[in-house]
Amino acid sequence: MASISRTILTNYTLGTFHKQTPFAPTSNNNLLNVKGGLRLPENGKSCAIRSDLRGPVVAVSRPSLIHQPSKRIPQVFCKATTNVSGDIPESSGGLTQYEKVIEILTILFPVWVILGATIGIFKPAAVTWLQTDLFTLGLGFLMLSMGLTLTFEDFRRCLRNPWTVGVGFLAQYLIKPMLGFVIAMMLKLSAPLATGLILVSCCPGGQASNVATYISKGNVALSVLMTTCSTIGAIIMTPLLTKLLAGQLVPVDAAGLAISTFQVVLVPTIVGVLANEFFPKFTAKIIKITPLIGVILTTLLCSSPIGQVAEVLKTQGAQLILPVVFLHTAAFAIGYWISKLTFGESTSRTISIECGMQSSALGFLLAQKHFTNPLVAVPSAVSVVCMALGGSILAVYWRGQPIPLEDKDDFKE
Repeated sequence: MASISRTILTNYTLGTFHKQTPFAPTSNNNLLNVKGGLRLPENGKSCAIRSDLRGPVVAVSRPSLIHQPSKRIPQVFCKATTNVSGDIPESSGGLTQYEKVIEILTILFPVWVILGATIGIFKPAAVTWLQTDLFTLGLGFLMLSMGLTLTFEDFRRCLRNPWTVGVGFLAQYLIKPMLGFVIAMMLKLSAPLATGLILVSCCPGGQASNVATYISKGNVALSVLMTTCSTIGAIIMTPLLTKLLAGQLVPVDAAGLAISTFQVVLVPTIVGVLANEFFPKFTAKIIKITPLIGVILTTLLCSSPIGQVAEVLKTQGAQLILPVVFLHTAAFAIGYWISKLTFGESTSRTISIECGMQSSALGFLLAQKHFTNPLVAVPSAVSVVCMALGGSILAVYWRGQPIPLEDKDDFKE
């Protein structure tokens, strides 16, 4: 039996339309006009729905309505029957086989992280060839791929949501760095490990947070915008906060951190945005292959740091892993409960994941390039695995928890 779900439509206008559409007969019919493509013919028992969101065409049983031109209908209830074949071509709303494979590979991101970490610990030579220069190039490509998905309109959406995006920014650069500092002091970590923990806590949000948000039924658009804003802000916030919080422990080259962050993060992102804005046809062709390359690169960027500190992890595992686990666990929890004071469930989940997951690969790169003690890079290497597993576990748990029907809409498109 086909599954049944209920669709609730609000504030739509009834009117008479004469233009031929693929959803209705050519004769004049009284239709219910819904932005997004719903057509309910007066003569007939069912019709089709298509919205701007990607999804299957569904058959809808015709509700009992009285035609009243120019009247506002406060609510219309109808039942949507899914998995029903229709006359509309499936290709117009479905994913291609390639896109389905990419989606599966992306959602299985934590699996690749575990696999990469295992290889890094037991067969480090298989992944340690990705040294600083190649690591920088790979991370830059990931930033470029993120930029290729953005447009100037995305930044205008940030301005339309200053409070929502701003809270996420503060969570990333206020809550997380303070947590890193407090945990380092409470556990009395050595200066190099404390510096590494503070450094990774000051890094911007990572692309993995967008995947986790999608799985958790959070607001993916908001997650992408918060990742973008924290990435752009990293050129100032990451070196500044690292200098303030860790400068008393070891010498911190704030200017060098800022220059590296600008080169690796900001420049590729800006290039991607400009390419997408001014060369959309060219960008559309590139985007077809970037997700697959991105999955492979992300796995390598996660496994290589583990391989490079494998010997240290084997001898001092607990001392190195526990502080990072505490950092991410506390960030997820605090980000969620603080958000719940103001925002709805979907937005709170999004901010929690954004607060708990960051670009640990960037932290590892900065630690390698600007700190002489190799132990500074260890917390970032451990964080790559911890944040991916923690975020994925939390996302899967939330996926099983429904979003309330009356959940607040905190995001303006």
